[in-house]
Amino acid sequence: MDDEYAGSERLVESLNDAAVREAYKTPLDGYRTGILPRFLGEILIWCGNTVYGRSPSYLKFRAVEVIARVPYHSWASAAFTLLTLFYTDEARALKLSTVSRFSRFASDNETMHVVVISALARKERPAGIVRYTLIPMFFAFFYFWVSYFLYLLNPRWSLETNYLFEQHAFDQYSLFLKENEEVLKTKVIVSDFLAWYGRHPRSQYEFFESVRNDELVHRNRSIREIETLQTP
Repeated sequence: MDDEYAGSERLVESLNDAAVREAYKTPLDGYRTGILPRFLGEILIWCGNTVYGRSPSYLKFRAVEVIARVPYHSWASAAFTLLTLFYTDEARALKLSTVSRFSRFASDNETMHVVVISALARKERPAGIVRYTLIPMFFAFFYFWVSYFLYLLNPRWSLETNYLFEQHAFDQYSLFLKENEEVLKTKVIVSDFLAWYGRHPRSQYEFFESVRNDELVHRNRSIREIETLQTP
């Protein structure tokens, strides 16, 4: 796991380079999801934009990141359920274990996002408990079970829904960086949790840059996991 973490961190850092990021991003930009994932993805994004606005902000990111952690927990739980049923099928068990490993890793990454961004948001402006705590928890509960049962029925549906959600997150962070570049570069970030995780950005700009890259990696990995599960 340490090697996987180190490799992921190198990838995230390399994506700061615009040319490298574009080369990594472009092959999956035109990916066509199924009708059901597209419908669910549009509902999630519409609900988020309706409740928190279309423009990116600290508080919107805080709410989004609470929800963004959910599918990775769902996949791990669904994979555990399937492994219980199909443990005698070694090839299938190996594929499910690979997904579980990615899910745990991505879940830890998203947890880092929500903890650090919550602290930053708290310094920017007060947050109402209903809008920014209870509603995200409700969405998270709903999304967990939708992702779980979709994964049991057809893993592709759940993974493609996450692809769309992570694409939206990537777009939001990209816009936030573009609109607030100069200000973010002047804001120092100090976080014990971030240091524990192993990242040491010198400014909020560098932190949000790394989060944007994380979301792109998660977007692409969602589709790569489909390919892994479909490999004979």
